[in-house]
Amino acid sequence: TDENRALHAELTVLDSVVWAADELLPHLEIRRTVGSAVLHPTCSMEHLGGTARLLAVAEACATEVVVPDDAGCCAFAGDRGMLHPELTASATEREAAEVTSRAFDAHLSANRMCEVGMDRATGRSYHSALLELERATRP
Repeated sequence: TDENRALHAELTVLDSVVWAADELLPHLEIRRTVGSAVLHPTCSMEHLGGTARLLAVAEACATEVVVPDDAGCCAFAGDRGMLHPELTASATEREAAEVTSRAFDAHLSANRMCEVGMDRATGRSYHSALLELERATRP
């Protein structure tokens, strides 16, 4: 209906990481950080143009943030990585080698399925950069 269109026109839909970086981060007190974090930018963040904001959230949580030179699509694609693990293994081979070449205090991303894919590819436990931000701001 025209009424619904008018209501929808007033909405702003944001990705949670974009919102956190732009609206939340400037008002937060960071109380603790980890020494180092590796960041896996997701395809959706790349397509949204939000990778810089994902990096900003990660940088608020860690003294050093590394985005692997070979970071790219993990090919997990929802459930595709569960059904065809060889896709993720192939797509992440070089990034995984870079990640496992040294120790990191945190392994961060912004999509749970990408985190599962990177967990499997590296044997390291990935979690949301937003979860790390929550930990960094706990009283």
